[in-house]
Amino acid sequence: MAATITTTPSAPSRRSTGWPSWLREPLLHFVLLGGLLFAVDQLLISRAGDPRTIVVGAAVDREALTVFRAARGREPNEDELEAMHRIWLDNEVLYREGLAMQVDKGDETIRERVIFKALSVIDANVKLPAADDQVLRDWFESHRDKYDEPARYDFEEAALAGTPSETAVRDFVSALNAGKPGDAEAGLRVFKGRPYSNLVQSYDAEFAKELGESTPGQWRAMLTREGWRAMRLDSVAQPVPATFQVMHGVVLQDWKDATAAEQRTAAVRALAKKYHVIFDLPAPGKEDSD
Repeated sequence: MAATITTTPSAPSRRSTGWPSWLREPLLHFVLLGGLLFAVDQLLISRAGDPRTIVVGAAVDREALTVFRAARGREPNEDELEAMHRIWLDNEVLYREGLAMQVDKGDETIRERVIFKALSVIDANVKLPAADDQVLRDWFESHRDKYDEPARYDFEEAALAGTPSETAVRDFVSALNAGKPGDAEAGLRVFKGRPYSNLVQSYDAEFAKELGESTPGQWRAMLTREGWRAMRLDSVAQPVPATFQVMHGVVLQDWKDATAAEQRTAAVRALAKKYHVIFDLPAPGKEDSD
């Protein structure tokens, strides 16, 4: 049928965490997320004047938007942008506390190392509570999306050359379902083992729902972000619930990581109360051009 066939394999069974997930999780890797996301040094902007005042300003906002667009290919929503501002603020607090503790000796110009040293001091005071089986079971049940094997979809996407109209794609789909040869200039992509969450991320929730309700083996015209495409659902592998006994070791480590991260975050937020934080950001939908 097609001149180009691309097969995309399934992801590993342990699902990776995408950008929206880490923005919602308490497990904030301060240096990695804050230091690397905001590589542009904000010293002149945020530390001018009163050392106890932190300004989350337009420069931080611009950098957050730039990083998000490059990583996700779209504009962040309000919650995502606010989370990125929060990460930058957490790192700024850690940096200033590191300077106050004089852990910057030899590292005056290396922001990430100062943040890491300050965070190490906080980590030394993190004490995990006891975790019995009931605590871990409760954690497991409340985070099942991390452990259950999701339903996985095998499907195909055919795209006509150029920017075809809805009518052209529907005619193409009718021909395919009638058993006629497809357009020689159509490109075919084959996807294997894609979880539902990946469909939402790659396309959108409406598309994922529509594809999931499709009749296997039947081509249909569907609207994607790139325009109209001929899509065919081939098969669906049903979800497989995880069992606590099998996942016990993984759950224990995840619980330890998340609990420590929550304590670390709480400690940094407590330190932030020592500062006067000013949010001087552009109005939603507007960027500062300076």
